[in-house]
Amino acid sequence: MKKGVIVKYKRFILSTGIIALALGIWSFSDDLFQISKNLEVFASLYKEVNINYVDDINSAKFLKTGADAMLDGLDPYTEFVPESEIEDYKLHYVSTQYGGIGASIFSRNNKVYISNVFEGFPAQKADVRPGDQVMKINDIVLDGKNSDQVSQLLKGSKGATVKLLIKRDDAQARLRSLTSLSAKP
Repeated sequence: MKKGVIVKYKRFILSTGIIALALGIWSFSDDLFQISKNLEVFASLYKEVNINYVDDINSAKFLKTGADAMLDGLDPYTEFVPESEIEDYKLHYVSTQYGGIGASIFSRNNKVYISNVFEGFPAQKADVRPGDQVMKINDIVLDGKNSDQVSQLLKGSKGATVKLLIKRDDAQARLRSLTSLSAKP
C-alpha cells in the first residue's frame, strides 16, 4: 500500500510539473505573440500614415515621438536617444572625457557673445568675461553660425586647446588661448 501512495505522489508531482511547464511555455509564447502582434500594428500604423497622410512626414521625428510616448509611461529616467544624437548625449550625460571652456553663449544680431563664465574653468582663467563677443574659435569665423554650431566648437576632448578671438566692448579684438578644456565639475 505504501508503494501505491508513492506512485500516486510521483504521478501527481510529474503531472503538476508537466502542467506548470505547459503553462510557462503557453504564457511565454503568448508574450511573444503579443509583442509580434503589437510590432505589426505599429508598423502598419506607420506605413498607413506615411502613405496616406496629407503632408509628407519626417520619419525620424515621427518615430522618435512614438518612442518617447511609449517610454513616457515608465520612469522619468528612461529615454530614447536616436543614433544621430548619441555623441551629444554622451558628451552631456555619460562621459568625463569631454569638456568645455566653462562659459555659456548666446547669439544676438548674428553675433556670438559670452553670457556667463563659470568659476575655476579655463574661460575665467583666460579673462573671458560676460559680454565679450566671440569672433573666431580656432581660426573659424563665426559669422552666420547659430548658437548650437558655436557651442559644438567650444566643446571637445578634455585637455585640448581652444583659441578664441574675443572683442570686448569697442576695443580691438584680442586672442585668448585657453590651454585646456576641462570636464564639467
